[in-house]
Amino acid sequence: MSLFEQQSPVGRSTATQTAAAASTVSRRKAEGSGKNGAAAPVSQKTESRSLFADDEEAFDDDDDDDGSKANETDALIGRKSAVKQQGGWWLSNQEMLYPALLTLLSVITRFYNLGKANHVVWDEAHFGKFGAYYINGTFYHDVHPPLAKMLVGFSELLTGFDGSFTFKSGHTYPENVNYKFMRLFNAGFGMTLAPMAYFTLRNVGCSRNAALLGGLFVCFDNALCTISRFILLDAILLCFTAMSALSLSGMYRCRKQPFSAAWWMWLLATGVSLGLVTSSKWVGFLAVALVGLYTLYELYDIFGQDEVRVGSYLLHWVARGMALIAIPVAIYMACFMIHFSLLYKSGSGDAEMDSLFQANLQGNGLKNQPLDVAYGSQITLKSSVPGVGLLHSHVDTYPDGSKQQQITGYTHKDQNNDWIIKKMHGQSYGNTTETVEHIRDGDIVRLVHKHTERNLHSHAVNAHMSKRDWEVTGYGIGETYRDSNDHWRVEVVEELSSKNPERRLRTLTTRFRLRHVAQNCALRASGKSLPQWAWKQAEIVCDRRNRLDENTVWNIESHVNPLLPPAKADDLKSPFFRNFVRLNAAMARSNNALVPDKDKFDSLTSAPYEWPIMRLGLRMCGWDDSKVKFWLTGNPVVWWLSTLAVIVIGPLQMLYYAVRIQRGLSDFATADEWEKHLYASYILWGGWALHYLPFYLMGRVTYLHHYFPALYFAAMYLAYLIEWNGRRLTGSSLSLACKAAIAILGCLAIANFMYFAPFTYGFDYPAKMLSGRKWVSSWNIYD
Repeated sequence: MSLFEQQSPVGRSTATQTAAAASTVSRRKAEGSGKNGAAAPVSQKTESRSLFADDEEAFDDDDDDDGSKANETDALIGRKSAVKQQGGWWLSNQEMLYPALLTLLSVITRFYNLGKANHVVWDEAHFGKFGAYYINGTFYHDVHPPLAKMLVGFSELLTGFDGSFTFKSGHTYPENVNYKFMRLFNAGFGMTLAPMAYFTLRNVGCSRNAALLGGLFVCFDNALCTISRFILLDAILLCFTAMSALSLSGMYRCRKQPFSAAWWMWLLATGVSLGLVTSSKWVGFLAVALVGLYTLYELYDIFGQDEVRVGSYLLHWVARGMALIAIPVAIYMACFMIHFSLLYKSGSGDAEMDSLFQANLQGNGLKNQPLDVAYGSQITLKSSVPGVGLLHSHVDTYPDGSKQQQITGYTHKDQNNDWIIKKMHGQSYGNTTETVEHIRDGDIVRLVHKHTERNLHSHAVNAHMSKRDWEVTGYGIGETYRDSNDHWRVEVVEELSSKNPERRLRTLTTRFRLRHVAQNCALRASGKSLPQWAWKQAEIVCDRRNRLDENTVWNIESHVNPLLPPAKADDLKSPFFRNFVRLNAAMARSNNALVPDKDKFDSLTSAPYEWPIMRLGLRMCGWDDSKVKFWLTGNPVVWWLSTLAVIVIGPLQMLYYAVRIQRGLSDFATADEWEKHLYASYILWGGWALHYLPFYLMGRVTYLHHYFPALYFAAMYLAYLIEWNGRRLTGSSLSLACKAAIAILGCLAIANFMYFAPFTYGFDYPAKMLSGRKWVSSWNIYD
């Protein structure tokens, strides 16, 4: 006996009544068929149903339950006929009028007076500048994927912007920069949130009134509105996050019609939205987690269905793999491909990429140099470890150990990075075009520092920071001291050029190790920084543990040799996938470096626990009395009630009903009713949890706007819970009490939005005049 067969007396009574009603309706359908030669109208339910439910109650997505629901459907048809007879045009067209109303309200709230502040506000200084880089084609580096920034650049392109304005914080926009349109372009993405919230709630089973309430919560939240009105990435991120939630809810709604046209549409839309959201900011991968966990549970559920055959089940996996993995990955990689094609000039971000990539940027001199390296060539050696830079030496010596000349890694261009590559002590080489000798894999060489004439040297003396490795120094002057510890063997690790049958050492394209001949250790960037006596430059050691990792891999970045011809362009092509991996690794490294400084107070940062309770707001600009000011804060009705819903009411109710069901006490007429609540709660409450809780695990600095994707789900979950509990208490979402609660909360949200509107739309008078709006003592509205 299943769990829901062990019902309480109330459950058994309800089930008996339902069965009786189903029997009556079946007789009616048979009689109708006999009289007219066709099925009664109720049998057309599945075929006639529109994309979204057309009844005032929450839609019924179980087409296979027509028999048990037919009596309810008859009543519904009767109600709808009565509405039409009474000329209720508004009621009969609410399905599209409500989202149209939400769209109109969103346009008004997002587009109103966008040009009030004619200066660069907050992070417009970053993202407006990044957009300008696309206009100029200048390569730059940032912690975020490129899609949202490319869209910002596209908005600048549409205005005819020439990329000359640098978007310095607080600076007034010049007349030739149409910042109003740029802000309007971003606001267009924010405008979509409320209608998408409406359709998402309809898909998970809410009535039109509850879906409208959820849309109003989103539309009239001050924080979501404010963040949409500037040249930032957040409105774009939120739009794609909302798209993923809507698409996932569509997948849920069509889960019992697999491989239908609607099922495929929502599945593919989910994959596209995941690709877009992850290509905008990495926080979008939290949406991937939401969809991924849902998908795994759904596949597990399908596995337990007896009627599903093996071939069909495998097709479920293939379809989801194609739509939810292949499509997002393709979109993510395509965004980087476009990013690389648009940024073709050398710029501030060059150092984050390897030498071969830099050589392909316009304005970078690395391409016009010889390809094959020969004895006597002047070279610079670059570490494969980002942030280490070039092999470097200077006249300073180590304060202890051997007290010989320091060898370090240095990230800036400097004459102390130049080395001459020579043969072993006592051996000569040709110095004419005819006698030039190329260096090959396995050759033993000597590196002489050009400026100080010291040999690259290592010996059995412990390194200064990495005590388990050997020290690397500059020793001797030319041939004065013929020390065998100056000899290094070239070991080619990877050759990136297409043709190199002789395995010659090549500029930019050859990745290699230098192995010390006497000590059998590899030249290595330890990953540590030396103290101030070495100007805090990177430590270079000889790795006696023979770790064959990227820290021991080097390439030749610059090469000067008048005896050799310049490289051909085809020999220096940088593979896309390698550039893609390199840039993503650099983004991750930069992201991890965004840690809070414990010795410095930053009024803009906040901790995750402060977000749901609105403990802090954020000043988005200077706070001069006469200057237009914006204070980023939410709508207390939306934030505090949604926090109550996601942290207290929702989880406690789920726990309460789960315990009762486990004890064999069912409060639901069927298992399907509880299952629908679980699915809806997972999409809405789970969306909030997955977009919020991970921030407690992140070591990076956090800001208030990091909560906004989670807030979007929380606002929808609040509207869902209000109706779900109202329906359970009153028996119907059409009850006067349920409608009154929805109307009152909607009006309160709008009223609070208007009360806090000066913070959203800007005010140019002393903040002290808004002291009545300081509802929490920690709000920094005024000093």
